[in-house]
Amino acid sequence: MSSLTYDLTLAGLSVGSAAALTGIGLIVTYRATGVLNFAHGAIAMVCAYVLRQCVVEWGWPLWAGATVTLLVLAPGLGVLLERYVFRPLSVLGSDPAQTLVASIGVFVLLVGGAALVWEQGARDDAPELVSADPWGQLAVALVLATGVGAVIRWTRFGRELRAVVDDRQLAVLGGIDADRVAAAGWAFGSFTAGLTGVLLAPYVRLDPYGLPLLVMEVVAVAVAARMRSLPVAVVVALGIGVAQSQLTRLHPTGWGEPLLQAVGANLFVVALLIAALALPRIGSRDALPRTATARVPTPPGAWIVAVVLFLLPLGFAGSDLQTSVQVPALGVVLLSLVVVTGRGGQISLGQAAYAGLGALFTALLAAGRFPGLPRLPELAALALAVVLVAPLGLLTGWPAITRQGLALALATFAVGVGVSRFVFAQPYATSGLSLDRPSGFEGDRAYYVLELTLLAAALLTTRLLRTGRTGRALAAMRDHEAGASAAGVRVPSLKLLAFVAGAALAALGGGMLGMGLRAFDPAAFDPVRGLLWFAAVVVLGADSTLGALTAAALLVGLDAGARGGVAAALIGVLAVLVGRFPGGPYEALRAAAGRLRLRRGAVLTPLGEGVRARLRPVQAVEQRAARVPALVATTAAPAHESRTRAAGGNPSLKARNLQARYGTFTALDHIDLDIPPAQVTAIIGPNGAGKSTLFHCLAGTLRPTTGKILLGPHDITPLPAHARTRLGIARTFQQLAIFPSLTVAENVRVGAEQGRIPDPTAVERALRLLALDGPLQNLPAAALPTGTLRRVELARALAGSPRVLLLDEPAAGLDTAEVTALTRVLKTLAADGTALLVVEHDLDLVADLADVVHVMTAGRIVASGPPDHVLDTAWTAAP
Repeated sequence: MSSLTYDLTLAGLSVGSAAALTGIGLIVTYRATGVLNFAHGAIAMVCAYVLRQCVVEWGWPLWAGATVTLLVLAPGLGVLLERYVFRPLSVLGSDPAQTLVASIGVFVLLVGGAALVWEQGARDDAPELVSADPWGQLAVALVLATGVGAVIRWTRFGRELRAVVDDRQLAVLGGIDADRVAAAGWAFGSFTAGLTGVLLAPYVRLDPYGLPLLVMEVVAVAVAARMRSLPVAVVVALGIGVAQSQLTRLHPTGWGEPLLQAVGANLFVVALLIAALALPRIGSRDALPRTATARVPTPPGAWIVAVVLFLLPLGFAGSDLQTSVQVPALGVVLLSLVVVTGRGGQISLGQAAYAGLGALFTALLAAGRFPGLPRLPELAALALAVVLVAPLGLLTGWPAITRQGLALALATFAVGVGVSRFVFAQPYATSGLSLDRPSGFEGDRAYYVLELTLLAAALLTTRLLRTGRTGRALAAMRDHEAGASAAGVRVPSLKLLAFVAGAALAALGGGMLGMGLRAFDPAAFDPVRGLLWFAAVVVLGADSTLGALTAAALLVGLDAGARGGVAAALIGVLAVLVGRFPGGPYEALRAAAGRLRLRRGAVLTPLGEGVRARLRPVQAVEQRAARVPALVATTAAPAHESRTRAAGGNPSLKARNLQARYGTFTALDHIDLDIPPAQVTAIIGPNGAGKSTLFHCLAGTLRPTTGKILLGPHDITPLPAHARTRLGIARTFQQLAIFPSLTVAENVRVGAEQGRIPDPTAVERALRLLALDGPLQNLPAAALPTGTLRRVELARALAGSPRVLLLDEPAAGLDTAEVTALTRVLKTLAADGTALLVVEHDLDLVADLADVVHVMTAGRIVASGPPDHVLDTAWTAAP
């Protein structure tokens, strides 16, 4: 027994050493660049293939092939990726959404390229760089971890690396070459990826899909180390490797045997699920494939062309028709990503799991093998499968409530990998399973007609989730989550809705795909497919249903030939170019066409200028916007007087004994504050005084450590921001919280629809009050200047008929005339009975506007009173 334990421990150390190398590479790359390299496994696979090509195919000596692969190819590939893929993204501001898409794009491109070059068959003749004795591999991992740790801690490069990680812009201002640091990090990370690939290749199936996924499963090692600690990564990797090896000695009997065997063979996947779902999240910056501009409209006639193209296969026969059958089904699956990612703004790398579950449940229900249910006809089985899978969308929807960006990407990827390993890859779930087509639709042509019908239903469902009140709320959540919550949108519930609806659509498409293939094929729903689908939808238009259908046609059509991987390679190329063309290929073509038109140098006659002004009123609207301050100043009072309310009908907002701490730092220290109705209360003070913390506690975006927030007699301390909005507490933001993909009127409508009082005239009244009516209301918010957007944000807050209005730096970015107009509007609101709180640095505005001024310093209110008594002593306290 002791000998078996020792042998299994050695085997576990071998696996753990390879996992430790992966963790080291991922951590170094992340610390140098802030990028979790999803392409790490693909780089490992490419290096393993290249070493095999050099040694086995070309007959090179092992040392020569290893030198070229590990010391030239691997680091060179990392440098190229940094220079031509990720550095452009850094120049654009390092949007985490685009960085994630580019990283996945590199993964997809390398996998597709490898499939094209070396084909998709598995190879079992990869050369051994290090013997099977685990001590050599363990020594390599320990030496690398020790060396990297020493470099980071005690060398100049290590100090520069830490500086770049803490604040890249500040490091650059301090004279550090951040690009050199990033290039070195990418080179080392790619080197460890290549080393991992050549060490693992002799002991696993070497194929373009299996090895990259295997390497990506051990990302749990880096996540468990919080993407920082190399010793923790090494210890966790070795511990999981040994535990996984030791579990193979257990052979239980009964119902738990297959489950325990699955866990024993996939312990790194279990660790990934725990690390991604249970541990404190990492990389929580706001990150989703969203654009800062208005949504590009669909080209005229595009839908007519799409309908014609989707009807063409009805005239096909033979293999062409068999291939075409897959397109509508995959189109439905990709529409689920339009709902979740394009409209809802949530990363979902696990949609392949829900599609696979839809196909699996349909097959089980049609075969009478689903526990507790009789055998069902295929169409009924498909419908019930959708109903059963939809609630499972909570597996990814629930983590999305508290996660964003990288943390959400890891959570959804972990769920996808877990379903693939513990359901699709297990014989107890899929052995002997077949799937027929519905009665009357057995033929390819008849089944294609059925698919088109279901696709039309899916398109209608997607449209319902992209228009109306729900569609506007989803777009608001995608564009600015905090702003949506402040407007009253129930963000947690809306995220769950997006994921549940996405799971249902994916299940419908998966079931259609399974019936089209007449079998349940686990390989059709592996996690690598999920990454490919995500990249395809994002680069072709995440918020475009037409883009999803185009992606489906490309993915099926390009891979229909003798060699697979063409579609993956193309999508990968488009994804890695996201830094060059952030708006996607269609937007790049539109920009290029616009530049060509400018080069023609056409000059319109006065008559032509007049016609263009009538057909395109944008310029006229912008000129009108320049005159708005005066218009507001003259119309604000009459427009608002029609809805005058008694001040006594509104409650006060109060803070009692409020304290807030960040670790050992006290941001608020026993604050008592009253914000009465029909009055403007102002808070001033130097930077760091605690004004923003107090504001966030009142608005519901920050929970105080102790103390209470009262609205009238009611304690609202535990309520989130959207719940407070529905009670009548509205707010604006210091940094504009606008939904750029919506028009001005739609922005304001979100506030009215989610507000406290459903008033059909609220939108028009708010638009008129802030002089946003007329042609201006139909313009996308992304195209407007800052002063106009300030009024849009205020109009959105007023459309919900608030009783308390919290304004954070409302004059930021406004000129003198706009500030004067704003003052007039706010005084009118206060006279109307609204309780106003203004946090402002402009003391002239405070002196002209406020009824009561509170001065804060070091988390305390040190002075309070009328402006003329307080401001004389505050000029030196406030900047």
